[in-house]
Amino acid sequence: MKKAWLLALLLAVLPGCRPSAVQKTPFRLLFWNIQNGMWSGQGDHYDAFVDWVKAQDPDVCVWCEARTIYYTGTRDKMPVEEKYLVEHWPELAARYGHPYVFVGGMRDNYPQVITSKTPLHGMARITGAEPDSLVSHGAGWAQVTVAGRTLNLVSLHTWPHPYAYGAADPAASKAAHGGDAYRRMELQYIIRHTLGGAVDGNWLVMGDFNSISRTDNAFYGLPEDDSKFWAQDYMLEETPLLDIIKARYPDEVILSTIDDTRYDYVFCTPDLYPAVTEARIVRDPYTDPVRDPATRFCHPSDHLPVLVDFML
Repeated sequence: MKKAWLLALLLAVLPGCRPSAVQKTPFRLLFWNIQNGMWSGQGDHYDAFVDWVKAQDPDVCVWCEARTIYYTGTRDKMPVEEKYLVEHWPELAARYGHPYVFVGGMRDNYPQVITSKTPLHGMARITGAEPDSLVSHGAGWAQVTVAGRTLNLVSLHTWPHPYAYGAADPAASKAAHGGDAYRRMELQYIIRHTLGGAVDGNWLVMGDFNSISRTDNAFYGLPEDDSKFWAQDYMLEETPLLDIIKARYPDEVILSTIDDTRYDYVFCTPDLYPAVTEARIVRDPYTDPVRDPATRFCHPSDHLPVLVDFML
């Protein structure tokens, strides 16, 4: 009894003697559409790119447009045998400290790649289904475990054009808002084949959605019934997912492309959102886009990266 009383007294008066609080683990996610397999980084063998990524120290990276397409400074397409990416992503990712790589579904020149400091478990490569549910640039679903929590990472990149994918008459499809309808279909298909109807759990869905949100319409000034909102309306109204950037900055419009749009989003389930400590779209001396007048591509990309920090 005397020992128990003494221990209770020590715990009451000496904070250092109290049992420690639950330890939390920081986790940093980096998403970026790197434009044509980091076209701008080929000239220095990606040295500046690697240095920038290392400085951010992400635990997981999700890259859109992760395949080499053109020679540096040109629109001249490389032959397949000369393309460095996607084949050499393990080599490139190792340079910034990520030994684990997952390549999502590949339908064309614009796949997504996920890299990680810790083991990744590939769950699905999503390419859609014939005849009318093809996912234009593919999508991917991988898992990583952090502090005992399994995080589900879903990457995507929707169709970019105003007409539908595969439209027989692009002009007529554009007039009928075919591209906006197609983007919504792609999101429905990807969500159905990943989190489905789940409202709980640890899910992150991120990508270049090529669509704008009505939550940013204070900037765009479009009619409320504009078809450009269809894809993001699906995310807002028919999934449980939260738009992290908008949730953190509800009164601001933080653009993510050189063309004054926000196309790049990271969504999460409500269970995961309380763990978010910081989120931002990164514009700095390296990432700030500069248009190449000869090609209309950008250095280093026409999109800005999104960084999200968690404590798990």
